[in-house]
Amino acid sequence: MPHHQLPPLNALRIFEVTARAASFTEAAKELHLTHGAVSRQIQLLEEALGQPLFRKDGQRMVATAHAKAFAREISAAFDHIGDASRRYGKLATHKVVRVNAPATFAMRWLIPQLADFQARHPQTEVRVSTAFSNEPMLKGSFDVAIRRSPGDQSQLEVTPLFTEFMTVIASPALLAQQPCKKPADLASAALLSTESRPGDWEAWLDAAGCAELRPMQNLRFDHFFVTLQAVVDGMGYGIGTFPTLSSDEASGRIRRPFGQVEVKGSTYYALVPLDADKPRHLREFQQWLIERAADAHWPPPAAPRRTAAKPAAQKATKRAGHR
Repeated sequence: MPHHQLPPLNALRIFEVTARAASFTEAAKELHLTHGAVSRQIQLLEEALGQPLFRKDGQRMVATAHAKAFAREISAAFDHIGDASRRYGKLATHKVVRVNAPATFAMRWLIPQLADFQARHPQTEVRVSTAFSNEPMLKGSFDVAIRRSPGDQSQLEVTPLFTEFMTVIASPALLAQQPCKKPADLASAALLSTESRPGDWEAWLDAAGCAELRPMQNLRFDHFFVTLQAVVDGMGYGIGTFPTLSSDEASGRIRRPFGQVEVKGSTYYALVPLDADKPRHLREFQQWLIERAADAHWPPPAAPRRTAAKPAAQKATKRAGHR
């Protein structure tokens, strides 16, 4: 189908209702049309697409598997059009901010903070969608995107939020059963790592002066939120990022046994398209986000800490003293 040449939109609307209702008769009732009118529109759409969307099953017409998948995408598209109409319509009163962020950032830092924004701006709804951290491309519809890399800044308003620091994390239960008093003790432990965050353990062990350490067991997971759950469940020691995991530490889910050794991590940025409409409620959210990020500090530990920049080739720069 040529670019921008769409199937008949009225037929698409009737098809979406019919597929959802799973019945021509029920769809006709919902749309206040005759059964024949629904059937003609479905036939028109099938001709435009070049394949059938429904098959006869006894006395009923049942959507094919292909049609059900198509209907889900059409339904999401109509939802997006309806949302845009409410947000940009002249009489629109519904205030919505759509935020797209990496899954761990959204779950562990942003969402726990949103109650504060809601208390300040109860008329504004914040909708959060997630992306995997190894997907830097900006996809889908959003008002604000959070990423570790600002990407092509020529089309974006870029605001740095905070820079993470990485250190070892473990569950209180594991620390009680298998305490590690010094970094070298990790040789007898299980180390949990993440495929989407390669080099984290190597960078931290180098900063701790244990670059040659080989653990008793090394378990690898595909995404960090899975690794974090394994840490919470006591499966082993992991590398955690702060202040992103501050709420988990405050709730007692995790602890930092070697908080005196840190490795500098990634910087998060808030990205807003330059050509996007920026109503007052969006600006209020941006300002709130900046304020909360400014409060997201790294608490100083009791003992002096060593910090190091994350190395490009498994090396870290060490420095002593309080930050």
